[in-house]
Amino acid sequence: MKQFNLIATSGQGIEALVAKELNNLGYQTRTENGFVRFSGNQRDILKTNIWLRTADRIKILVGEFHTLRFDDLFESVKALPWSELINWDDQFPVMEAHSRDSQLFSVPDIQRITKKAIVEALRSQTGHEDLPETGKHVGIDIRIDKNNVRIMIDTSGESLFKRGYRTEHGGAPLKENFAAALVLLTNWFTDNPFVDPVCGSGTIPIEAALIGKNIAPGINRTFEIESWAWFDKKLSQDVREEADILAKYDQPLDISGYDIDGNMIRISKENAKKAGLYNDIAFKQLAVKDWQTDKINGILVANPPYGQRLGEIEDARQIYQQMGSIYNQMSTWSKYILTSDEKFEQFYGKKATKKRKLYNGPIRTDLYQYWGKKVR
Repeated sequence: MKQFNLIATSGQGIEALVAKELNNLGYQTRTENGFVRFSGNQRDILKTNIWLRTADRIKILVGEFHTLRFDDLFESVKALPWSELINWDDQFPVMEAHSRDSQLFSVPDIQRITKKAIVEALRSQTGHEDLPETGKHVGIDIRIDKNNVRIMIDTSGESLFKRGYRTEHGGAPLKENFAAALVLLTNWFTDNPFVDPVCGSGTIPIEAALIGKNIAPGINRTFEIESWAWFDKKLSQDVREEADILAKYDQPLDISGYDIDGNMIRISKENAKKAGLYNDIAFKQLAVKDWQTDKINGILVANPPYGQRLGEIEDARQIYQQMGSIYNQMSTWSKYILTSDEKFEQFYGKKATKKRKLYNGPIRTDLYQYWGKKVR
């Protein structure tokens, strides 16, 4: 099979997790800001779309070059082997264009020139003068950084965080791949309890259960590459069957999710049911201040309200105080709490063992980590 240069894109701060996932799948990687490079064939493209928990998208890197002028951009894009990737009747919009610290900075012009160059390339490479764009969708992405161009096509379609199980969500839901990243940043083993005390729509506990049972997050959805003319359709079934064999559906788990809002618990249960994990996660309506446990060696992951306005900040900080008064007594538990409030430790009542900067969408946050002392 033909080998492709591939890129797994990711949110800021979790590139290393994406690289680690790829390494665990057997790929050699190179990490850069916002993405991880690797290589593979058609099977690998589908496999990584199905298996990666923390990435945003898998893209084929069509070409890279340096440019300072639109004429050079046009000629360099036109010279790429587009007919190997796009059928003559496919739709191929330039979906994304970005420019940073570069001579070419007008995004609309970059999109227009790129599109024109691909049209001319397809006409000359396929012999079809008329390109109706009525066929399959192939999204183009071009990025210019310090005059260096990367032009890619997206193989995922909808972002990889869209697993397909979330039927409803609350006001500020975590994306599924970000929730998975929070779980993977812990030292959780499946024979220990896992708790989310402010679970909202249940995303963190559900992602923990998928990880605990080694269920590929994308096994129940399709990807754009599967519709393309040159893709081997037999791989769709083969790669999913391989993933299904590796799943540990009977793995027992001790995962709980709590929320003060009964409607969110209802939504969590519906989402868990859609994910096939209804009997694997215990959801219950409960306030932070009312939760207690006699269990040991647990992992707690929380994404409490951050508070953006004065009244909300005061309410959020009250929750931090309640957390601290309970969790600081749980010496064998490791706690991982995400917030944008830089005064979190002051209200929690204890300095974190470690802090990690993460971006929850556009919001700059810190993951405050309190490591427990495990006992046997």
